[in-house]
Amino acid sequence: MTKTALLSLLFFFLFFNPIHAQLQKTDPLYRTIISKDSLLFSVGFNTCNSKQAEAVLSENFEFYHDKDGFSDKKKFMTDFKNGLCKASSIYRYKRVLVDKNTHIYPMYKEGKVYGAVQNGEHLFYEREGSQAEKLVGEAKFTNFWQLENSDWKLARSLSFDHHAKETIDQGTVFNNDQEIENWLKENKIPTLGLGIIEDGELKQIKVFGDIQKGIPAPYNTYFNVASLTKPVTAMVTLQLINQGQWKLDEPLDAYWTDPDIANDPRHKKLTTRLILSHQTGFPNWRWMNADKKLSFQFDPGTQYQYSGEGFEYLRRALEKKFGKTLDQLARELIFQPLQMNDTNYIWDQNTDESRFAIGYNEEGKPYPTEKNKTANAADDLHTTIGDYGNFMVNAMNGKNLKPEVFQEMIKKQIKIKDGIYFGLGFGIYDLGNGNYALSHSGSDPGTRCITFVLPKSGKGIVIFTNTDNGTKIYEKLVLHYLGEEGRKIADIENR
Repeated sequence: MTKTALLSLLFFFLFFNPIHAQLQKTDPLYRTIISKDSLLFSVGFNTCNSKQAEAVLSENFEFYHDKDGFSDKKKFMTDFKNGLCKASSIYRYKRVLVDKNTHIYPMYKEGKVYGAVQNGEHLFYEREGSQAEKLVGEAKFTNFWQLENSDWKLARSLSFDHHAKETIDQGTVFNNDQEIENWLKENKIPTLGLGIIEDGELKQIKVFGDIQKGIPAPYNTYFNVASLTKPVTAMVTLQLINQGQWKLDEPLDAYWTDPDIANDPRHKKLTTRLILSHQTGFPNWRWMNADKKLSFQFDPGTQYQYSGEGFEYLRRALEKKFGKTLDQLARELIFQPLQMNDTNYIWDQNTDESRFAIGYNEEGKPYPTEKNKTANAADDLHTTIGDYGNFMVNAMNGKNLKPEVFQEMIKKQIKIKDGIYFGLGFGIYDLGNGNYALSHSGSDPGTRCITFVLPKSGKGIVIFTNTDNGTKIYEKLVLHYLGEEGRKIADIENR
């Protein structure tokens, strides 16, 4: 088949086959194509990583450019290495995808997806030496992605309508990716992951900044989300309760008693409800005690005190009863059903370390990366914005939970302060008139993360950062994306 015929065929499918509508941003195929786009440009083009760029291309790749003509894969890679990359010693180029103008359409044959068409726009930035980046141009593109041996490869690319551009015409910093990048640099935030939930669906997934110094963060960057681990552990437990295999108010000493408190009769009062709502009487961690041993600081069920030890206590009880590790239970009950393929409690052979956002302190110095070989129920989960965003959508809607179990989850089990309570696994912000937000935050050396979801309006936000400075950007993001409800959350926090 001639190149002209192939090009005509591509346009025929694009413009004259209305059977299958464009994909929603929550669709797994949409996320896959955007992830591949990120690997090609954020990791390949923007860093002059020719091996990464080439790995995404089909062996039969064809490139059509409105200024430079046609290139096959060999010529494309030669031009990439000898042109763009040689110039990068003086000039640094960056391609930024315009998210709101990106549309993806599946291609079917005999009822099975074999390809996808990606239409969109991108902006081009240039930096000379140590000078600041400046916007220099924009263009449109049409990409044809093809499924080859169970992997998606870019088979055809048309790049057109190239023209100079000197100003950004979007209204605010949060409506333009490059402006967000500049804002993050001003606030010394190396990497930001942002998930925006609207109408009860994860509508936007964005990752900004560098995953490592000089390497732009890909779309599917791994983050250590610290205590955002706890809602996942809570949901594992609630699913077991939902299935009738676990009881919310059964004393846990039937399955586990920590040796440190075996002689204290108060251990018989410990239940899943008290653990998930932080009413155990335990400190956050036993090592905070002078003797480094676990102990009660007050009677269980009498007051609130945040405790990672409580969640670890629950983990041991669950593992004793079911004969499975927490990560195995999570995979069966949460990760596989929700297709959270990039989420795990532990580091194993499937963990792609090249996608992990290294944590930094306020001076920009890196911390060692925690690589747990056993699950911690309270800490160190690593996940992506896409995975965790979909988890929060599932949680806010009570999907796969019986109504009575979901009502227990969102019930105000214990008051923390005016306007804030704790349910089962989530903080609850009382926004008035029956409206509320479910929330949790995470804070460890080199990571600051937070999420809010609003079940009544279907809105929400997931914020991941990889620095001790991360909290400084929370409020502006919450106010912008959650509007009036975000203002109420901020007012409660600032009381």
